[in-house]
Order: sequence, then structure tokens, then C-alpha cells
Amino acid sequence: MLQQLKKHTNKLLLILLLLSAQILITLALGESKQWQEVDWLDIAGEGGAVWLCMVWLIVLLASRPHGPVTSLLFWGFSCFLIASGQDLLDEFIRLPDATIWSHAVESIPMPIGMLLMSIGLLHWYREQQALNEQLLKRERGNRDHRRLDKITGLADAHYLRTQLSIELKKARAEGLPTSILMLDIDEFRNFNRRLGIAEGDRLLSELTELILLNLRRRDLLCRYAGDRFAIVMPATCQEMAVLVAQQLEDVCRHFAFRARNNDSAQFHTVSTAVATDGLDASIEESYVVDKLLERANYGLAKAKERRSLKVA
Repeated sequence: MLQQLKKHTNKLLLILLLLSAQILITLALGESKQWQEVDWLDIAGEGGAVWLCMVWLIVLLASRPHGPVTSLLFWGFSCFLIASGQDLLDEFIRLPDATIWSHAVESIPMPIGMLLMSIGLLHWYREQQALNEQLLKRERGNRDHRRLDKITGLADAHYLRTQLSIELKKARAEGLPTSILMLDIDEFRNFNRRLGIAEGDRLLSELTELILLNLRRRDLLCRYAGDRFAIVMPATCQEMAVLVAQQLEDVCRHFAFRARNNDSAQFHTVSTAVATDGLDASIEESYVVDKLLERANYGLAKAKERRSLKVA
């Protein structure tokens, strides 16, 4: 929490500066009220509003990274805080009747803050929708918690085989093809050797999120082995699976990974291969699973071989 707050030091200093200026100007232009003039009920309500605004500001900055949504929410809360703070100061300080700026500070920031908060919350809602979509894509891989990979949070090869068999049976009953897509990170061993295993684990984790964002909800992503991923694609023909494979290659190629011990961006290519069920209902699902995985792995080996020759 403290580490995240440090990233927003400038924002915290700015709001403290504005609040300090607000207090000093009010004290300079007004005079303190007598204790019998103070309405403690108003102070409790307005003070509570100020306190809650400050708490929410800190929670916001401690829980979110830099970005436009964070800025919109921050300035929205700040407007509430400034307006509520002036209301609270007016309970202790009497300003001359001719003072207009005090009423302006109480009134103008509030609707501005409401507008900024509304826009920020709309974008936040869209963020949550995207995150929920990603979590739904993970859900199929979370059914057997004993087989979750600790690095990527994905299910393993055993779970993949089980689900592939289920999807094949279901697809054949409906007369639909099932495809499997294999994806492997190129030169991953060299990356580990240069930057360390910890950075390799980070790369696997971040690529997992990237791949999930670019899959359909019904697709199942698993960590097949090492830096190799497998995707079960129900109701997907060979042509569509190849198109998805090409899209994933493009997305991964443009993904800039920044290692903690190296400031320069690292770009990685991936190799892919696709295998599709031939819809021969006379062949048992377990045999088809073996053959599909065998064909996909063979195709992936050939793809990596072609890529290495091209690089050479």
C-alpha cells in the first residue's frame, strides 16, 4: 500500500498544498467564531464528509496505478474535499459578507467533482467488464484447483486432455469441428539465461494475460509444458483456428515486456500450430485426443524449425 502511494506523491502534495492555501486564505480574511456560535451538528456532518473524502482519496491512490481513470476519480474526490473543507471552515471562521470567493469554493467544485466522478466511474465500469470477461475465460481452468499452475494460474496438460475429450464428444454430437492450438515462446531458454528465471516467470504470467484477452470466452487456455501453451477451441474449423493463431502471433510480437533489471523493452515472437478433429465418430475420443496433440506438437516443432532457419 505504501509503495503504491509513493507513486502518487505528486498528487498527494498537490492536494495538501491546495488545502493548506484554502485554510490560510480563510484564516487571513476572516475571524474566529465564539464557541457558543458554533453548530456542532453541522461540524459533525461536514467534518465527516471531509474525513471520508480524505480516506477515499488515500484508498484510491493506494489501490490504483497511474492512468486517466485514476486521475478522473482523484480530481473528482478532490473537488468534493475542497468544497466540503470550505463548508467546515465556515463553521469556525466568520468571513465578511462581501466575500464572494468562499461561496464560490463551496458551490462550484461540487458539480465539477460530480461530473469528473461520473466520467471516471463510467470508465472504471468498463475496466471491470473487461476484467470480468478475462476471469470468465479463466473459469474453465479453475475447476480443478489441485492442478493449477502457480506461475500462470492456468490448468495443466492433464486437465487439457480431459476437457479436450469432453469437447470432442459434445462437438461430434452436434456435427461441429474442434481445434487445438499450440503456442510456444521462441528463444525462451536464452531469455531465462540472460535475465534470470524470475523474469522468465514474469514473462509467462504477463503473456498468459495477453493471450486470455485475445481469446473467446468458450476457448480454454492451459499451460501445456514449460513455455508451451495449448488452447482448446470448440466449434472451430481449421481455417478459423489458423486465423486466431496468426492474430496471437501478431499480438505477442508487438507486446513490450520490460524486465526489472533491464530498462529496454523486450519483444518476443511465438510459434504456433493448429490441429483439427476430422469428425470421424467411429474413432474413440481418447485416441483422437492423442492424435490431435501429436499433430499439434509436430506442427509446432516444424514451425519453430522454419523460424530458426529464417533467423539464421
